[in-house]
Amino acid sequence: MIRTVHASDIGRVRTVNEDSVWIGVTQNGYTLGIIADGMGGHLAGDTASSLALETMKNALYGLQPDLPEEELQHALSAAIYEANHAVHNEASSDEKYHNMGTTVVAVLLKGEAGFIGHIGDSRAYLIKDGAAVQLTEDHTLVNELFKNGQISLEELDNHPRRNVLTRALGTDAEVTADLAPVRLEPGELLLLCSDGLSNFVSQEHLGKVAGIQEISLEERADRLLQLALLAGGGDNISVAMLEHQGEAAVPETKEWDR
Repeated sequence: MIRTVHASDIGRVRTVNEDSVWIGVTQNGYTLGIIADGMGGHLAGDTASSLALETMKNALYGLQPDLPEEELQHALSAAIYEANHAVHNEASSDEKYHNMGTTVVAVLLKGEAGFIGHIGDSRAYLIKDGAAVQLTEDHTLVNELFKNGQISLEELDNHPRRNVLTRALGTDAEVTADLAPVRLEPGELLLLCSDGLSNFVSQEHLGKVAGIQEISLEERADRLLQLALLAGGGDNISVAMLEHQGEAAVPETKEWDR
């Protein structure tokens, strides 16, 4: 069974929560999770993230049952591109939304397997045996500098321009999303988060807290938010978790909030 939870907090510094997060089950039983972290300032960031999320939810809600892997991947990819089109059009048609955009990280599962799609620096981690493995690669300037050998691993985490994105959803008419297959084994957990969590809580602590199977998913999500707040809470904080709790991986039923 796949159990899910999502949570978000405005943090201690921002006046608006520009993150949008949702997780649930589609009409025909797919598990869908999305986190979008908007940018562009007051109103614009919030508008970009919520528009991207709602566009993707609506695009994927009516997916036909039992799609083969290739079509499942295509559906997630198409939903991301549709969201990019929606955000870019909105930004182009209204001056107050000029240059707005958003990150996105999303997962679409059929049972215990499916695909992750992402643009920007919101992340997906696989949590196994109390350890976190990052599944996505940040689309940031500092990550490019690191890959090119221009900065060290230590400099990567503290670089003054670590929040500069090289790729975002909605800022350009065309965008390329990274897509990768994912499969959850019993006891494993998929964690999606905005950088308000990953910038303030170490990968080691993400794995340890998210992997505490003796407490509920809701408690684990709250503990992660509290850790980010205790570390300063300098950004909006969002997390979504999907855990394979054994038996047949049938997603829990939740009312679809459209």
